[in-house]
Parts: sequence; C-alpha cells; structure tokens
Amino acid sequence: MHSKTYALNDIVEMKKPHACKTNRWQITRVGMDIRIKCQGCGASVLMQRRDFDKRFKKVLEQGNAAE
Repeated sequence: MHSKTYALNDIVEMKKPHACKTNRWQITRVGMDIRIKCQGCGASVLMQRRDFDKRFKKVLEQGNAAE
C-alpha cells in the first residue's frame, strides 16, 4: 500500500465537496483520527485515518506545522 503524504495544517482536497460546495479542508489534528476544518463554512469533521485516506484526493497547500 502506498503512503499518502499530508501533515498538520495542510490544505487538502477531498474526493467529494462539503455541503457548502467548498472542497478545501485544513487538517487540524493528526493521529489515529484526523480532524479537518472546512475552509468555506468552518465546520469541523473528525474521521478515522482509514476513512480519511479513502476520501483524500490531494494536498493543495503545504501548511506550517510549527504553529
């Protein structure tokens, strides 16, 4: 299985857009679970890493992990 590269504070695109029609998410927590925050409406979603990996499409912007 190939590893997808993403990190804390990255802006990512998911395979399906959010209900607010935005497809830009910021990763706010990385661990066994991953929390992402919608850049359109500010909604926050917590999902298992396995589910995130299935729905993850690509990294749009590299975040600053030092924050």
